[in-house]
Amino acid sequence: MEFEKSGDYLAVGDRGGRVVVFERKDEKDSLNQWHSRNELEQLDFTTIQHPIFHYKTEFQSHEPEFDYLRSLEIEEKINKVRWCATPNESLFILSTNDKTIKLWKVKDHKPKKVKELNPNPFVHSENVLLAESSFVSGQDKPSVANGYALEWTEKIDNMSPSQDTHAKRANIGETVSARCRKVYAHAHDYNINSISNNSDGETFVSADDLRINLWNLEISDQCFNIIDMKPSNMEDLTEVITAAEFHPIHCNLLAYSSSRGFIRLVDLRQSAICDHNARILQHGESSGLKSFFTEIVSSISDIKFASDGRHLLSRDYMNLKLWDIRMETSPVAIFKIHEHLRPKLCDLYNNDAIFDKFECCLSGYGLHFATGSYSNLLRIFSYGVGSEEGITMEASRNPNRKSHLQAAPKARRSSISNLTRGFSRQANENLSSGSNELSCNLSSKLLHLAWHPTTKFIACAAGNSLYMYYA
Repeated sequence: MEFEKSGDYLAVGDRGGRVVVFERKDEKDSLNQWHSRNELEQLDFTTIQHPIFHYKTEFQSHEPEFDYLRSLEIEEKINKVRWCATPNESLFILSTNDKTIKLWKVKDHKPKKVKELNPNPFVHSENVLLAESSFVSGQDKPSVANGYALEWTEKIDNMSPSQDTHAKRANIGETVSARCRKVYAHAHDYNINSISNNSDGETFVSADDLRINLWNLEISDQCFNIIDMKPSNMEDLTEVITAAEFHPIHCNLLAYSSSRGFIRLVDLRQSAICDHNARILQHGESSGLKSFFTEIVSSISDIKFASDGRHLLSRDYMNLKLWDIRMETSPVAIFKIHEHLRPKLCDLYNNDAIFDKFECCLSGYGLHFATGSYSNLLRIFSYGVGSEEGITMEASRNPNRKSHLQAAPKARRSSISNLTRGFSRQANENLSSGSNELSCNLSSKLLHLAWHPTTKFIACAAGNSLYMYYA
């Protein structure tokens, strides 16, 4: 999910291949429709109205497909949704599943129909007379000096002014249409995990486990491979790409993260292939004592740039980290999310929960950060303000209630690349797990969330529900 740059729209993708768009309609805007100006002046609007979003439209972005060459079923599930620059009143949305990216145009239409049609008899009487005289025989009635038949003269005289009306048109309501403008396909051998729009408004990148491609929005049949991490021998594979994000200001800077906990910042002007000469952001603790799970939990699942372009937020399984892109050795702040689960990493590994990919987001000013956790918990932190524990609340209809912790559910399919997952499986065939129950509900997890660009407003998805919170 993602908010549009102005904050007036929110796009959400689901597992069924749909993209749902919500539009901001605040209470003050709705009052303007039902109250006069004098009444509105008497009302007190000194209090800040929180954003209110209403359903606008939805469209089927992707359908399930089957790759006959690889005998592979392609799900319709939406992986990422991104807003594009809007040169006019239309909205443009990029959406992707595992293999195909599509550009959608969403536009409002206000169709009109004729509400009332009463032709002016003084204008059309001659035409009507000609039409009638064509079918009436034996016209022996006397005519008057102006050429009208006597009976039509009587009808015209008896016409009242109220009947002299023109055609009236009325709106039949707004309709929203969504049309697919471009399809960017057949460029990724592995599942697409992220897409990111460039600040130039013309290009975007798409990343899978081993490659990052650069696209032009207007050209759908050609792309440029700018990063390729695929080794000549797949047995030498040590890491995969997990996320990619363009710099919000400088169109030549691109950041991408890996499963080893590295964040690489590359300059697209240096070379056509940006595998080398990258600035690497790496936490120094990774060089200390290591265990089998160290590399797994250090895999970065999401990265986000702050609006100023100076700071970068990353989320791995255990922590939320804030980076200054000018400091390569360590993050400026670390917020612990799953530290209480460290003794249970073996259990989390056995049921694949350790491969869950949690997203993160920043406020518009870059001072507040949010991410999700198990039991549908929403974690909010502030840099330099308050405790490191932050604020914890459950994503539900009653967010203030305490969460009820349950035992771990059955194992499920991992969401991380099968490449690294299989590599890890082979190295840990003989690990044993404890019998103690986990202190959180692994079946309910808050993976996706987005922060409004201008206000303290967060949208988060838990299960099949969308929750919105305002502070």
